[in-house]
Amino acid sequence: METANESKFPKIVIIGGGFGGIELAKHLDDKPVDIIMLDKHNYHTFQPLLYQVATGGLEADSIAFPLRKIFEGQKNFRFRIAEVMEINPERNSLDTTIGEVKYDYLVIATGSTTNFFGNKQTEHFSMPMKSIPEALNLRSMILQNLEEAILLTTKEEREPYLNFVVVGGGPTGVELSGAIAELRNHILHKDYPELNKEEMKVYLVEGLPKVLQVMSEQASAKSTEFLKELGVEVMTDTMVKEYDGKEIKFGDGKSIKTHNVIWSAGVMGQVIEGLPKDVVVKGNRIQTDDRNLVTGQTNIYAIGDVAAIITEGTPKGHPGVAPVAMQQGTHLAKNFIKIINNQPTEPFKYFDKGSMATVGRNKAVVDIGKIRFQGFFAWLTWMFVHLMSLISFRNKVVVFINWIGSYFSYNGGARLIIRKFSREEIVETEHLPKADD
Repeated sequence: METANESKFPKIVIIGGGFGGIELAKHLDDKPVDIIMLDKHNYHTFQPLLYQVATGGLEADSIAFPLRKIFEGQKNFRFRIAEVMEINPERNSLDTTIGEVKYDYLVIATGSTTNFFGNKQTEHFSMPMKSIPEALNLRSMILQNLEEAILLTTKEEREPYLNFVVVGGGPTGVELSGAIAELRNHILHKDYPELNKEEMKVYLVEGLPKVLQVMSEQASAKSTEFLKELGVEVMTDTMVKEYDGKEIKFGDGKSIKTHNVIWSAGVMGQVIEGLPKDVVVKGNRIQTDDRNLVTGQTNIYAIGDVAAIITEGTPKGHPGVAPVAMQQGTHLAKNFIKIINNQPTEPFKYFDKGSMATVGRNKAVVDIGKIRFQGFFAWLTWMFVHLMSLISFRNKVVVFINWIGSYFSYNGGARLIIRKFSREEIVETEHLPKADD
């Protein structure tokens, strides 16, 4: 890698342009450090709205913003498109696709990816949704299967193309299944008048006794009520046994014929090779102290979804949500300045601002401390918070206009098959175990 713009200041290398990495770099503006951010994409993704891209409600560029533009004018910041293959702690360097990158301090902010819990067959045939390319693949798959259903003559032939199964009852699963149900209720008869909307089924599968397990009982109960009003069949206490691309089978012996399984049942940290194996804990997260310093290291830090601060107060680490990553990024920036000035650092303390999830039009649930509310006002709150959290003014305007148009027309969005989804093109050929292997 070129060494232009090298300075006398400590070099901080940030791996990942997500919420945590951005906040860290922004709060080091005009500070006596040299920042290099590495990411395999040149844009930041606003992940909470990925499901709207996947269901045709928003275009991808509505929730993405160029990383270089975010830091325009920040003189101590550089960005490079690169994939990091290995960390070399003993040499303070990284092996990347653009060569070796040296660091004085390293911050791992790589985020998380979909966790299939070792089920390779299900991983091969189901659809994840953690990135813009994955959301666009999901959008294409949904629309292609609707197009395929039009060509079939019998209900039995159409059934697997019109059954949509979302696995995982967290906020992503609830929001995604609600969005697919609204597509069926408001769009199907307009775009596909040949299809009977009663044939299109939406299932939400959750292994625990309730959806939105991390939220209050009221939020869980009300979101389930909202989902059922939209026509979603909520299946709790139901574990997925296997999925072969044609039929999903559950632990209780039931099954559903479907070509549409969307997996949002869990996430795991994206850990890079090179760190000792014993620092990787449950959920494939990197264990750190309460300053986000990786266990056993002196100059390597981890923040956000990939990090786990294991303390008495947080025995499982913090939740993998954007506010945690953002607060950790801001806090670590302050600690870096203290380190440079030979001052004692401060432990990270998470301030929980609450949780929320939307189910559909006028339907959302919000928990803020002991305050609980649901319905239309919760939906407005959800929209306002997400709109204000978008990176740029342009993103805010585009998303707001799209939402207004969709609300009044019941027919907004971008249901385009820009590129056809083909599983063989994006999944490496591998041996897929059969059910009786």
